[in-house]
Amino acid sequence: MEVILNFFQFINDLGASVMMPIIITILGLILGAPFGRALRAGLTVGVGFVGLNLVIGLIGTHLGPAVQAMIERYGLTLDAIDIGWPAAAAIAFASSVGTFIIPVGIIVNVVMLVTNTTQTLDVDIWDYWHFAFTGAMIQALTGSFAMGLVAAVLNMVIIMVIADLTAPSLETYNGLPGISLPHGFTGAFVPIAIVFNKILDFIPGINKIKMDMDKVQAKLGLFGEPMIIGTVIGIVVGLIAGYGWDSLLLGINMGAVLVLIPKMAAMLMEGLLPVSDAAQVFIEKHFKNRGKLYIGLDSAVGIGHPVALTCALILVPLSIALAVFLPGNRVLPFADLAVIPYVFVLIIPMVKGDFFRALVVGFFTMIIMFYCGTDMVDSFVATAKAADPATYGSYTTAFSSICDGSNPLTWAMWKLSNFQWIGIAIIAVIAIGLAIYNRQHIIKQAKEAAAAEEA
Repeated sequence: MEVILNFFQFINDLGASVMMPIIITILGLILGAPFGRALRAGLTVGVGFVGLNLVIGLIGTHLGPAVQAMIERYGLTLDAIDIGWPAAAAIAFASSVGTFIIPVGIIVNVVMLVTNTTQTLDVDIWDYWHFAFTGAMIQALTGSFAMGLVAAVLNMVIIMVIADLTAPSLETYNGLPGISLPHGFTGAFVPIAIVFNKILDFIPGINKIKMDMDKVQAKLGLFGEPMIIGTVIGIVVGLIAGYGWDSLLLGINMGAVLVLIPKMAAMLMEGLLPVSDAAQVFIEKHFKNRGKLYIGLDSAVGIGHPVALTCALILVPLSIALAVFLPGNRVLPFADLAVIPYVFVLIIPMVKGDFFRALVVGFFTMIIMFYCGTDMVDSFVATAKAADPATYGSYTTAFSSICDGSNPLTWAMWKLSNFQWIGIAIIAVIAIGLAIYNRQHIIKQAKEAAAAEEA
């Protein structure tokens, strides 16, 4: 067992930019793609991830200091600083649940594929840390490793179903064919988006507002281009932070982000399309009742959408204001401001690509996240100290993260686990119910596709 765990730890330590090319190449070969095509696909995906990470790094490098300047300029003193998702991921993998999450997650994915309860082949095993984080939080709360591991598995099942059900809309509104996003952070906002989108349908006047990003850009002409939008928003954020003329540098960098991220995401898709095509041929040849097979990826492939990026840049200063003025909030967003675009990736298909609705839903989602994060601050700190006492044992101040310390799905599962095994049982009923519903949906979809082909 130790040899197996060490192997998966080695794979995980390689990082997504190395791990994903290897996995994509091997997957392409298994699905019947020629070696050259599979290798090219894998390397293209790797280059895309490197490019995405570099461009996303621009957000952290330039927005981070601007946020710090805002904190100092306006004397913001919230007691739980956002330490960022890299720290949260390290805490998750350092936990007892994190030790087992990759092999267990792979088994869960295989079982779901075999039982036809998912159409997603999740190749992004790095992002299993989201499930491990939920499990680690619940283990720290309940004192039970078994509860933590079961919760991590149930979290994965729920997210896999969400990934399947959103994949068709993801293709329509985000332009990502053959892809699903079994991402523990991004997927958590789908239920919230559905609820708030439905509420907007019942508000007179508001329900008539439609803002298609392409049409907005066309009407605004030059000022509707992503490069200009990013530059203007960056300059405004810089001025709020008191940057003076240096606001121009922040503006140029944010304009570059809005231009470069879609190009890097397009490169990722270029690499994935041959594998996705091979997967569909493989399914049609060997499995007639499986419907479409989706390649499960990190939601980074979807943050290049102009709605996601524009809404995220608008919400950066708004999130600081919300953190200060929301009664009872403890979390001060900082290191994880760069993950705000991830919030919108699956909100976009839920609102059918509408910019106005995405922004409104995103605004209320941030409020929910702050209160979820505040409620979990003490448990977050306890989890960190239990998982990595060498790093966090001496900390005397509180800390959290936007991702996943403010994840509403993690919060809901954590809250239910206060009831020990009864809470875990409730989560299990929900997860199994969703899996059964998904199986029926998949079988129905496969039969309709077969009937259409015969006709």
